[in-house]
Amino acid sequence: MPGKTGFAVFAHGSTVESANEAVRAVAGQLAREGGYDLVEAAFLESAEPDLNGAVDRLVARGATRVVVIPYFLTLGTHLQRDLPFLVERVAAAHPGIAIEAAPPLDGHEALARILVDRAREALPD
Repeated sequence: MPGKTGFAVFAHGSTVESANEAVRAVAGQLAREGGYDLVEAAFLESAEPDLNGAVDRLVARGATRVVVIPYFLTLGTHLQRDLPFLVERVAAAHPGIAIEAAPPLDGHEALARILVDRAREALPD
């Protein structure tokens, strides 16, 4: 029987709780629209759960593999330095669980379409 893949939507986190709730909502949307049973939001700081806590939740629900999806627009310091370190540390805490990071949102063709939509919304009718 193949293992189950879980997804952790990894965001910065904020002291503004509505921002964290927006990330949780996107994670829920990923689960619903993708048909994925195992999805959790995870935060670098200022919110819970952190990445380790999200992986704990996914593993408790049967994940044998976790893909961390960065919810960051650009490949900055957090993705170049912090995320690889965190993935390595979380993997060490979960032996037997494959943990990997997906590419950042930066460079995805959908981002340009979103900008075009926002620009069009800003124009008068």
